[in-house]
Amino acid sequence: MSVYFTGEKGWRYEFQINKQRYTGAGYKTKAEAKKGIIKHKERIKNPQPIVPEVIDITFLELVESRLDFVKAYGCQRHYRDYVYMARRWIKRWNNLLCNQITQDMIQQFIFERARDGTNQTGNKEIRFLRSLFNHGIEKKLVTENPVHGIKLLPVEKKRKYIPSKEDVLKVILAADPDIQDYLWAIKETLGRMSEINQLTWDDVDLEDKTVTLYTRKKKGGHRTPRKVPMTGKLHEILSRRFRQRDKTMSYVFCHTYWSSKTGEKNHGPFQDRSKIMRTLCKKAGVRYFRFHALRHFGASLMDHANVPKGSIQKILGHERRETTEIYLHSIGDAERDAIRIMEEASCSEEVSESKKAIGAENSVVPVDNSKTTHQTTHQKERGLR
Repeated sequence: MSVYFTGEKGWRYEFQINKQRYTGAGYKTKAEAKKGIIKHKERIKNPQPIVPEVIDITFLELVESRLDFVKAYGCQRHYRDYVYMARRWIKRWNNLLCNQITQDMIQQFIFERARDGTNQTGNKEIRFLRSLFNHGIEKKLVTENPVHGIKLLPVEKKRKYIPSKEDVLKVILAADPDIQDYLWAIKETLGRMSEINQLTWDDVDLEDKTVTLYTRKKKGGHRTPRKVPMTGKLHEILSRRFRQRDKTMSYVFCHTYWSSKTGEKNHGPFQDRSKIMRTLCKKAGVRYFRFHALRHFGASLMDHANVPKGSIQKILGHERRETTEIYLHSIGDAERDAIRIMEEASCSEEVSESKKAIGAENSVVPVDNSKTTHQTTHQKERGLR
């Protein structure tokens, strides 16, 4: 420890604790510098706890921030789902700060949603609320996520219904010519409805016979392209539509509709066409399925034809192999071989057991043939045989 005078900067001190050097300067007298050493050592010995800065905003502000983000980076359907659920959240927690919303409050809300709908409904709320608060933490708007620790509700997983080739064809033929082309485009590319809705003529290469589809179902929300080869049927349809196209419109599939916002007639690309499928399935007399079932249908056909799963994954536009596996509903040769082996092994054991049983029966009671012959002769004499 040393105390010394440095001229213009006044008195200064230096000392070490555990080989760590500490200094202080700017004291008017030597006595003040020595008192400074005592106070400095006291702070080292008894450090003051750092109080974290409280960050919080209203729940409404958090929701608005998340909606702006999803609208900019997410797909249109994801944004619509958020808006639909956000209206219910705001009605419940509009006047609260985010740190006032507890895990118990979230859990109670999830239980109510599950009772009104299904466990799947409750699970969707959990996922969207979790991402809402994670967004707030990432943007440093909030510090806690009250959804952490809330488990997904149990759901009985059912195999998705995949229409037969006959039913798919019936539905397509039940549609008017324009919708027929639209359905063929979904079926032949295995594209998502939103991808086909946004398909432009710049994405169609009739010479190379490829279609470029864009999806936003990726990390970061970027529109990611993938090229899909055209089938002969799709090339025929797109070639015809290209010749007959409205050159003022860049989209492949357009329609005229009344805007609910402006009340005016507009001409633009298809939006959500889900109601069409219910009408067409009823008209065709088949079990109801939606556009997305056509992706499962095509993927299952390719898997049944032993197309490599990596190729199916690229065509479907999946990042993870596990997602592609969900789409493959056909039973492969490996599963059939496994069942055949089990059947053969089971049959061989049954035959073996049967032989043992027959052998045991043959060795239990010896037959007296002489007695039997005598009885038969006596019965003939009496007219009984």
